[in-house]
Amino acid sequence: MKSSFISHSLKETKKFAKNLARQLLNQVKQSQHALVLGLEGELGAGKTSFVQGFAKGLGVKAKVLSPTFVILKKYALSSFQYFYHIDCYRLQNPKELLVLGWKEIIANPQHIVVIEWADRVKKILPK
Repeated sequence: MKSSFISHSLKETKKFAKNLARQLLNQVKQSQHALVLGLEGELGAGKTSFVQGFAKGLGVKAKVLSPTFVILKKYALSSFQYFYHIDCYRLQNPKELLVLGWKEIIANPQHIVVIEWADRVKKILPK
């Protein structure tokens, strides 16, 4: 499912994402696989701000920064196993994500995944 949201401020983006995370938590508990959200947009569009609000809505207490150089960060959750924040900006090929355990990550229904620059790996994203 593809949808869009237009925000007029950083605060509005984070609030929307926080509320979305809380709404999705109930749906994820009944899933057979990980919840995967793909974010697209230009540099400075607010993808990382969205992820910060989303993580807060999931209950992540740690400071969430963009994993541009490390590609993937994971955070323990109290209601699920892990929240994964993935930034595909620097990837040259979607297969690079497979090396990081992509198939195992998305197979686990106790995982929640948000991917920045999802358009760069759309060939391996779940439907």
